[in-house]
Amino acid sequence: MKKIRSSKKGFTLAELLIVVAIIGVLVGISIPIFTTQLEKSRESTDIANLRAAKAAVTAAYLDDGFASFNGGTATDSITLYYDADAGKLGTGAPAVKYGKGTATLGTNDATYEYLGYKYNTVASGKAIKIVVAPDASTGELTFTYSWE
Repeated sequence: MKKIRSSKKGFTLAELLIVVAIIGVLVGISIPIFTTQLEKSRESTDIANLRAAKAAVTAAYLDDGFASFNGGTATDSITLYYDADAGKLGTGAPAVKYGKGTATLGTNDATYEYLGYKYNTVASGKAIKIVVAPDASTGELTFTYSWE
């Protein structure tokens, strides 16, 4: 007859259940942290696009005073849109909307405020709209940035 093994090798069912429970707790803790970090990265992308839009507006103003946009001049009010894919300004909204942040999980505090725009609205699926208008009292240009 065959000899029955006296030593048992492997894990018991209880040990396996404990390991599965520990892994479940770790996953349960890590998912909210991961989604929060993902939202922060989306918001950072949107802020970087706002910075790029500001640079593009400044370059357009210094280049020709907005004359290349429908004959606009530095004294006219003009609405521009920033196309992040091309890195250029235009008078029409870009076909591809590139806003990423949903503002549902973000911090929405002063660290997300840029160009007078507090990041507390949903930017997902929107484009940056820039309105350039002269101030009636001083004659200086004002730049208003928003997601549309």
